[in-house]
Amino acid sequence: MSSSESSFSTVIRERRSVRKYDPTFKMTQEEIHDIIADAVLAPSGSNLQPWRFLVITDQETKQKLLPVAFNQEQVVTSSAVIAVMADLEFYKQAERIYEKSIEAGYMTREAADKLRTNMTGFYASAPAERLLSSVLVDGGLVSMQLMLAARAKGFDTVPMAGYDVAKFRELMNVPENYTNVMLIALGKASEAGHPTTRLDVNDVTYWNQF
Repeated sequence: MSSSESSFSTVIRERRSVRKYDPTFKMTQEEIHDIIADAVLAPSGSNLQPWRFLVITDQETKQKLLPVAFNQEQVVTSSAVIAVMADLEFYKQAERIYEKSIEAGYMTREAADKLRTNMTGFYASAPAERLLSSVLVDGGLVSMQLMLAARAKGFDTVPMAGYDVAKFRELMNVPENYTNVMLIALGKASEAGHPTTRLDVNDVTYWNQF
């Protein structure tokens, strides 16, 4: 096993869902920015990157969020709560995204224009449930990458699906075209997350057919 493989193996095994945070520990905006910068390297459908992040560090705002998140203490004791959202109009960014690929030398103008036309047309006419399914897959990918990036940098996280989505959207004035993926508390643990077990690979894996 190479050192890089060993390092990655350690990160995924040390990542645990932490609910007890040191409230005196405050992450810097730069530290949070760097974690998100790693997270957004996650894959997405047609590289259209539908994820959007609302980073909540203001303590007064976190106190307002606390009852919306069913009084889970990590909301107020962690350094930040990151709301992972997804833009249902993500395809409108296609030109901007593919232009960056052209500038980086990754795509030709011809290939970028063809992809932009095809993807914009496809998603613009897609049923709402198809768009939602697509962005939730991508939102899950970026969320997991964010949590692994945080652990690699020595921080702790816990994904949170248990909150009142309607009240959250009202509190945070969420745009109508954004859908909720999850909340992620981020900070420094005051107590380690408890270890958990997993089903054996042979219990969850099938080869070639069910």
